[in-house]
Amino acid sequence: MKTYNVLWDRYNLRLGECTCIMGVLNITPDSFSDGGKFFGFQDALAQAEKMVEEGADIIDVGGESTRPFSKSVSAEEEMQRVLPVIEALSARVSVPISIDTTKARVARKAIEAGASIINDISSLRFDPDMAGIAAEHDVPLILMHMKGTPETMQAAPEYDDLIGDIKSFFEELVDKAEKSGVSRSKLIIDPGIGFGKTFDHNFFLIRHLKEFESLNLPILIGPSRKAFIGNILKQETGREIMPDMPEVEIGTQAAVAAAVLNGAHIVRVHNVANTFATLKIIDAINSAGKF
Repeated sequence: MKTYNVLWDRYNLRLGECTCIMGVLNITPDSFSDGGKFFGFQDALAQAEKMVEEGADIIDVGGESTRPFSKSVSAEEEMQRVLPVIEALSARVSVPISIDTTKARVARKAIEAGASIINDISSLRFDPDMAGIAAEHDVPLILMHMKGTPETMQAAPEYDDLIGDIKSFFEELVDKAEKSGVSRSKLIIDPGIGFGKTFDHNFFLIRHLKEFESLNLPILIGPSRKAFIGNILKQETGREIMPDMPEVEIGTQAAVAAAVLNGAHIVRVHNVANTFATLKIIDAINSAGKF
């Protein structure tokens, strides 16, 4: 596996030596995965601190649901949700905090409140000022592939060449980010599992993740509790499968293991404790020497 050192401020992510865990903190009332469990201020702080204790290397804070067919919220509402939590959390945890947003205004205010990574699922397409914010503050920027918008992305997504189309997308957006002043050493790519992909697309992406290594950038992947896992389990059992069911968590860990064996450097997950245990084994397999 290729290795990368992402250095900024007081942080150093040594990606590839071991897998980095990004813990998901949804401060929304309507997330598909955790149904607003951490919408309250104290609940959000407690969950974030718990994830750090369990081994999270990054906490990813989001204030807008990006589930399929979801509608956007205003920057003002998004900031009301995330800024108090980020400000309080930055004084309590030593790991970097990521702001999951497509809005440059939200990203700027989040960084001022204590966030130090921008996770833009739109890859600069929704707000042209986003790259400038990342460059100005010299923070890592995560670019994710998504076909369409959260409201439209699952309306029969099609590709001429799934891997080739996504690679071309990243080549264009990485070039745009660099021309806007973002250092290539601070760029991370995310193929966007579940974002404008069919269930089969998602499995294919995980299996062929190594094909993105030619871009020479760290790879993040977020399979946690996604519908492609629940769908295949439903096919096998005939039962309705909800995102927070134990069998979906087992499926998530299987997807995490496969993704890391195929080249993922960062995994974005809801259950940090289980992922920490999975990665201890997978990282040991990846680093095993010859005999």
